[in-house]
This record gives sequence, C-alpha cells and structure tokens, in this order.
Amino acid sequence: MHAPPIRTLKGRICTLLTGFLLLCAHDASAQQSHTLKAGPETVVWGYYDASSPPVLTVESGDIVHIEILMTGSRLMRFLGLPEALIVPAMESIQAQVAEEGPHLLVGPIAVVGAEPGDVLEIRVLDMAPATDWAVNAIMPGSGSLPELFGELDVHLVPLDLQRNVATLAPGVEVPLRPFFGSLGVAPSRGRVGSGPPGAHSGNLDNKELVAGSTLYLPVLAAGALLNVGDGHVAQGDGEVNGLALEASVKGFLRLILRKDMSLDWPRAETAEHYITMGLDPDLDEAARMAVREMVNYLVEERGLSANDAYVLCSAAVDLRVTQIVDGTKGIHAMLPKSVFVGNSK
Repeated sequence: MHAPPIRTLKGRICTLLTGFLLLCAHDASAQQSHTLKAGPETVVWGYYDASSPPVLTVESGDIVHIEILMTGSRLMRFLGLPEALIVPAMESIQAQVAEEGPHLLVGPIAVVGAEPGDVLEIRVLDMAPATDWAVNAIMPGSGSLPELFGELDVHLVPLDLQRNVATLAPGVEVPLRPFFGSLGVAPSRGRVGSGPPGAHSGNLDNKELVAGSTLYLPVLAAGALLNVGDGHVAQGDGEVNGLALEASVKGFLRLILRKDMSLDWPRAETAEHYITMGLDPDLDEAARMAVREMVNYLVEERGLSANDAYVLCSAAVDLRVTQIVDGTKGIHAMLPKSVFVGNSK
C-alpha cells in the first residue's frame, strides 16, 4: 500500500483540526452558566403552567445555578420559627407573589428549541444546603398517620455542614443528601398544581435525585418551561409524615435537549441504577406502572424480549416507595447497572 501524498495528509490534518475546533466552540457555547435565585421576579407559587413566561432562556447544554427558598414568610411565622431565619427575599415574595399552592418554584426556565415530543435531560451536577438549619413539622390532618398525630409539632433541625449531618435528637444523626423535591416541566396546556406529581414530573420527592443523578422528562410544551423547588436535605422513602427535612438549597443543573429520545413518563439514572417511575393515586397501580416502564426501557433501550425483561425485573429490580403523601403516590423501580456486563453497559 502506497503512502498518501503529503498534501492529502495535510488536508486530513486540517480537516480533523477544523472539526476539533468546531467541537470545542460548540462545547464552549453549550456550557454557558447562569444564576437564578429565588425572588419576586423569578418564582411562581404552587403550579406548573404552559402559559407562564420564562424568567430565563438557555441553550441546550447550559448550566444553571439555582438557589431556592424553603417558603415565604407567612408559613415561617405560622410554624413559629425565629424571625432571624426570615430573610428579606421571603418577605418580598410573600408580599408580591400570589400563593396558589404548596411549593415555591424558581422558574420557568425555557430551553431553546424544545418542542413537545422531545426529552429534557437534567444532570444534577452539585447540590448543597443553603442554610445551617432545616424544618420538619407534623401538620394536623396530613401525613400517613393523621389519626395518631393530630397536633402541630415543629422541629427546627440544626445542620452540621462540616460533618454533613442533621441532628434530630440527642444521639440521633441523619446524613445530608440534598435534592430538589420538585423538578417539573409545564403541562401540554393549562395549569397543574404543584402538589401531586405526574407526567410533567413536578413534586416527585425522589430522594435518589442527588448530585450525580440525571432526570429525563418528556417535553410537553414549547420551551419545556422547567420549574425547580421544594428543597430537601434528607428524606426517607415514603416521606411518611408529609415533609422531609425541608430547607433552602442550591444546586447546579445542566439542561440538555434530547431530540433523539421520546418518553411518556419521567425516568432517571444514578451512577449505580437505572430508574423508572410509577405515579398513581393507587399505590398498587403505581407499582405496576413502574414495572411496565422498566420493561419498556429494557425492550426499547436494551433490546431484551418482553419476557426476558419481565424476568430481569423480578430477579434484580427493587421497587421503592417514593412517597405516599402527595395524593398521587409514587413507586420507583431501580435496576442495578451492574447486571449489564461486557459492552452492554
């Protein structure tokens, strides 16, 4: 075989170099950073709405640093929390933003080019508490055991940010695993409340969505219109008394528009697991849905037969109770990535 002419080699090198420079330029443009902090101009309170104007518009690949507040000043005072904890932004939001549901949500964030049928990939790059305290409260009439715990009981919980633990009682410490309880896009039309989760995601309360995880959401409206809120620094599967350790938190999210994917329901993954979601007012149906979604994933993305996928679900998938307190209950199915060997990962 003859060596190619020098001019041909130079041409190939120039082509490769040009391609590399274009790729670098694309990566640079795809990594613009934005900061979005909770304030009267940057939040909605209690809903996801396809007609809400975006407070920020980003390109696919951009990183958004989001800082959310636990709530407004009214609830802080109702819970009897110290006035020193009520920051000016809480007062401003309470005075200027209509309170139409339980969750204070930063956004909406529009993604350029996002259209119904696309998928929004949300990579959680980092998460941290924004304060050295969190709150849990037994609220009358709420939670999984309202008949047993009917009186208001508020717990202001100190956070040790150096040791990364919350102290619930003398000798009782809970590791901090901060995440956004609510990450959702706008519905296809109209408005949905922020309480129950759905196809738009919303109030998932999935404790696996910590730093290093990725959430995939079906885009239902133009721009996607992502809202983020409901800061949790620790939560058990189930969230049984109705609240996690609620706090103001901050996080870095990379938003990636996926034109090569299609989803009907949210999915997620961590370093160790693939995760499908089941959401329904009936917990049994939520479990069936989570399994169906995992079977669909294994058939569509892994090329397994439906029967093999169903067997794998029974052999290796864990069903976890996401939460049982949001009206629409959640089950998530967790498949260890380690089951895929060789080149199949």
